[in-house]
Amino acid sequence: MNPMKELTVKVPAADAGGYRIEIGTGFLGSVWPKIESQFGAAGKFVITDTNVAKAGYLDKLVSGRNVPGYIIPPGEMSKNMNTLVLIIEAMENAYLARDTVVIALGGGVVGDIAGFAAAVFKRGVKVVQVPTTTLAQADSAIGGKTGVDSSLSKNAFGCFWHPSAVYIDVAMLKTLDDRQYRAGLVESVKHALIADEKYFGFLESNLDAILQRQSDVLEKVAYQNCRIKAQVVEADPTERNQRRMLNYGHTIGHAIESASGFELLHGEAVAIGIIAAGMIEIEMGLGDGKRLERIRKILVGLGMPVKKTANISKSALIDIIRRDKKAINQWPRFVLIDTIGHVHRTEGQWAVEVKQDVVENVLGKL
Repeated sequence: MNPMKELTVKVPAADAGGYRIEIGTGFLGSVWPKIESQFGAAGKFVITDTNVAKAGYLDKLVSGRNVPGYIIPPGEMSKNMNTLVLIIEAMENAYLARDTVVIALGGGVVGDIAGFAAAVFKRGVKVVQVPTTTLAQADSAIGGKTGVDSSLSKNAFGCFWHPSAVYIDVAMLKTLDDRQYRAGLVESVKHALIADEKYFGFLESNLDAILQRQSDVLEKVAYQNCRIKAQVVEADPTERNQRRMLNYGHTIGHAIESASGFELLHGEAVAIGIIAAGMIEIEMGLGDGKRLERIRKILVGLGMPVKKTANISKSALIDIIRRDKKAINQWPRFVLIDTIGHVHRTEGQWAVEVKQDVVENVLGKL
C-alpha cells in the first residue's frame, strides 16, 4: 500500500479553522478508530445507501460495532426533503444529542443529504465524509456544499456545512458500477479545465489506466482533485465569487439532468454542459473548435454523452435555467474558460454574463 496522502482545507468556519483529507488504498477498516480518536465518546450516526451496504463497506467501516444509522435507496430520487425528515427522525429516535457526529458513507447523494441533515439536526452537528464514488471523491465530499432537490430543480434546499474530516479510500471504487464510475470522472475533467492544464494532460495520457482502476493512478487523481478544490474553497468558502468556477458546465448540465427526470447521471449531464460551455465560448470569441474537440475527445473516451437527446426541449432547459439557484433576475451568469486551465473573468467576476439568445442558439445546436 502506498503511503497515505494528506491535505488540509483551511476554512475559518470549519472546526479548528479547517479539516484534513486523507487519501489512500484499502484503509477503510482503520477509519472508525480515527473517528473515535478525533471525536471520543460523541454519539455516531452513519448514513449510507443500499448499494454501499450490500458491497460490504458499511460492515467494514463499523466492524461489528452497534452504531445507529439510516440506509437510503441509491440515486438522485432519494435526495429530497422527505428523506431528510426520515433521517432526522431516526436520529431523534436514537436519542442523539448536539455532540453527534454524522458519518456519510456513500456517493454524492449520500454526502449531500447527510451533510444537510448534520447542518440542521439540533441546529448543527459535525459530519465526516467517507466518499465511495468517483464523483464524491473528486468533488462533492470536499467543500461543504449540502442540500436536497425540489420537484423543480437540483439542490433547491441546502446550506454550506463543512466536514470535520474526509477519508478517501480509492479501493472502494473497484466495486462501483462502470456507468457511475465513468460519469463521476467528469468532475476530474472539469477541475483540470478550470485550474490546471498539466492535470488535463495527465488525464488524457492516463485515461486507460484510470479506466482500468489502477490504484496508484486513482490516488494521484484524487489528490489533484482535492488540491484544486481545496485551493478554491479556501479562497471562497461560501461561493461569493471565485468558487463559482467550480460550476463550469453545471448550469446547463443541471438543467439537462433535471429535464431528463434524472435518467441521466450527474456526470453525464455535466459532460453535455461542458460541451455547451465550449460552444458558448466559441460564440463569444473565447475558444475555438480545436480546443472543444480536445475536450470532446476525452469525454467520449469516458463514454459520456456529448449532446442532448431529442426529448429534452430547448424551452424546458431555458425554464429550468431561469430557476437556477444562482440566478439574478431569472438568469444566471456562466463560468467560461479562456484556455484549458484558466477561467475567463470580467471585472473580477468568475462567472460572466451571457445573453439568453446566445444560450438558446447553443442549445439549439447541442
